[in-house]
Amino acid sequence: MTETETGTGPGRPAPATATGTGRGNGAGADPAGGPDGGADEAAAVARRTRSERHLRILQQVGERGAANVLDLSAWLAVSQATVRRDLRFLSEQGLLRRTHGGGVAVDNGLELPLRRKADSFRAQKRAIAQAAVRLVAEGDAVGLTGGTTTLEIARLLATRGQITVVTNAINIAAELAPQPQIRLIMTGGHARSQTYELVGPGAERALGEHHMDIAFLGVDGIGAARGCTTHDPLEAATNRAFVEGSSRAVVVADHSKVGKATLARICPIEMVTSLITDEDVDPEEAARIGARGVRVTRATET
Repeated sequence: MTETETGTGPGRPAPATATGTGRGNGAGADPAGGPDGGADEAAAVARRTRSERHLRILQQVGERGAANVLDLSAWLAVSQATVRRDLRFLSEQGLLRRTHGGGVAVDNGLELPLRRKADSFRAQKRAIAQAAVRLVAEGDAVGLTGGTTTLEIARLLATRGQITVVTNAINIAAELAPQPQIRLIMTGGHARSQTYELVGPGAERALGEHHMDIAFLGVDGIGAARGCTTHDPLEAATNRAFVEGSSRAVVVADHSKVGKATLARICPIEMVTSLITDEDVDPEEAARIGARGVRVTRATET
C-alpha cells in the first residue's frame, strides 16, 4: 500500500466477475429433498447474481452519470435483454431513469443500506483503512463513526496494541469487544438500522464526556463547498460531536463520496484535519479541498 499527495484522475471500473447467468447446478442439494432442493438452490443463486448486477449497474451509473445497454452487457457478461430487464426494474424502483438504450442517474437522496455499501469499492476501502491506522499511536484514544471504511479500520486497530476506541457503531463494537488490548467505550443513543449506529442526544452527551486524540469519520459526501454531509440529520449531529471532541478529525471516504453532498451537513470543511481517499479521486475536487487547509492523502493498495 502506498500513499500519494497527487491524483491520477478518475479510473475505469474493474471488470465484474462474469456471474450474471443466474444458473445454479444444485449439485450440493440434499438428495432426500428431491428435485425441489436443486430448484431452490438455483433460485437462490439467480436472486444473488441479479442483486449483484443491480448493485454494479447503480455503481456504474452513479460514477459516470449514465450507462448504455451495450457497455453494461459486455461489462457484466450477460445478454442485452438481461440488462434491459435490470434497467427496467431499477427504473421502477426509482433508482435510475430509463432512457433509450440505457439509463441515467437520478439525484433522489436515497441511502443504501450498510450491507450493500460494503460491496462497493472493497479494495479502495482496505487501502484507505491501511493508511488511516498508520496515524494511530499506541495509547491513543480513537473515535470511530459507523461506516464500511471505519469498520475496516476497526479490524486493523485490533493489532495496534493498547488503545481506547470510542464508537457509536454497534457492528464495530461487536468486532472489537473480544479484543483484550482494546479499551472499548460505546455511546448510548437511538439505533439506525441502515448504518448500525447509535445516534441522537444520548450519543451526543456521551461523546461530549470524552476526548479523542483522533476521530475517523465515515461520510456520504465531502466537498470544498458543502463540507461533510450524510443522509440523516440525527447521524449528522452525532458525527459532528465526534469532530468537536477530537484533536484531529480524519474523513475516510472512497472517491465516489468526494465532491458529493447529501441532505444533512456534519461540519464545514475547515473542521476536517485530513481526508484519506483513493487514487481515483477527482483531482480538481481534491485540489479544492486541499486549498481549504485539509491534507488530502490518496491511498493505493499494492
